[in-house]
Amino acid sequence: MVIPNPVIPFRAKQPELSVFLPAYGEAENLNELLPRIKKVIADLGISAQITVVDAPEPIDNTAIICGQNEVNHLHRQGGNRYGDAVRTGILASTGQFIISMDSDGSHNPEFIRELWTHRQEADVVIASRYIHGGVTENPWTLVAMSRLLNIIFRLIIGLPAYDISNSFRLYRGDLLRSIHPKYANFDVLEEILVRMLWENPSRAAKILEIPFRFEQRKHGKPKRKLIVFGIQFVLALVKLSFLRIRNQFNPKGDQ
Repeated sequence: MVIPNPVIPFRAKQPELSVFLPAYGEAENLNELLPRIKKVIADLGISAQITVVDAPEPIDNTAIICGQNEVNHLHRQGGNRYGDAVRTGILASTGQFIISMDSDGSHNPEFIRELWTHRQEADVVIASRYIHGGVTENPWTLVAMSRLLNIIFRLIIGLPAYDISNSFRLYRGDLLRSIHPKYANFDVLEEILVRMLWENPSRAAKILEIPFRFEQRKHGKPKRKLIVFGIQFVLALVKLSFLRIRNQFNPKGDQ
């Protein structure tokens, strides 16, 4: 997969932070989000790179919105799945730290400050809905399925976190770039944690959760379908169980 080098205007050195946002028909939300993200970063006074990872082909005016806000715009490479967008975003992110976040408005950009504050305390900092102080505004059906997913993954696979399915995270950049996630759908989020924890035992990631309020999307319709989500969940549980076992017995082996 070939990703064009991201353009970072007027910055010759590695940025302190990269932010990437997978997007699919989210121009209306991005029009509100991008100025807010840029303001938070300006207030922090850090060098940053912001990248929107769009659909493989134009479906709305996301590219125009990105141009107006002077942020990088890329079409996802390798396919039209969420996992393809995440892989494209990782490969394009050159920062010392990397933040991934949704582009539908459910992740409040002002929370970037909190993630940044804790950057030296762990390799992965998760904005968590399910620890004390965390809140989610999703409908009860989605909340129930999400909580079930997180409990089962924690108990069966042993992931040491209560919210493994929220994509709003800060990563140590070099560690995230050292793994190569392969999964196609939203299960790529759990795969990343498994690989960071057990793929290289000499550098197992430390995970920190901080309480976060997950908001309703601001515009448009959700992309997840409950039935499809349930099927993907079962498949992910099986795949990740084998992935953990294989990593533990064959670290850095052929995955």
